[in-house]
Amino acid sequence: MTKPLLFCFDPIADLNAELLILGSMPGQESLTANQYYANRRNAFWKVMAEIVKFDPGASYEIRLQALKTGRIALWDVLQSCTRVGSLDARIDANSISANDFQSFFRRHENIRAVFFNGAKAESAYRQHVLPTVSSVAVSYIRLPSTSPAHASLSYEQKLQLWQAALRPECSAAR
Repeated sequence: MTKPLLFCFDPIADLNAELLILGSMPGQESLTANQYYANRRNAFWKVMAEIVKFDPGASYEIRLQALKTGRIALWDVLQSCTRVGSLDARIDANSISANDFQSFFRRHENIRAVFFNGAKAESAYRQHVLPTVSSVAVSYIRLPSTSPAHASLSYEQKLQLWQAALRPECSAAR
């Protein structure tokens, strides 16, 4: 069976962004909907609504604007890869192509912290990106994946960890 070549979305960011949240590669539902974290069982938007203070049921455009207002950028580590299904574990390591973070950090020079939405985003960044951006002075923090596949933590536990990491950063960004 041939695995489809998948491509990520453009980053959601404006020039005021100070925080960057990175996933690995959008899942099938997100790719189909052409929206970050479109799987309703993924806790990302619910978590961000608690931290940035917006209605998690708001339109996609309003949720994206809320992130920008909170000086939060959103992107994925991988520009493209092959994968069957949505699980990070199914990504073919030999097919990985990383996004151009050198250009991203040049355009978004206020980024001071990068938060990984799960272990795969962090490991892919450290392997494929970090060697090319080693001069960029940002802090790196891995958070538990908001994916429903990461079921070892409850929603409340994930929310608590995300709040502890992002709330102080969001307050400092204002």
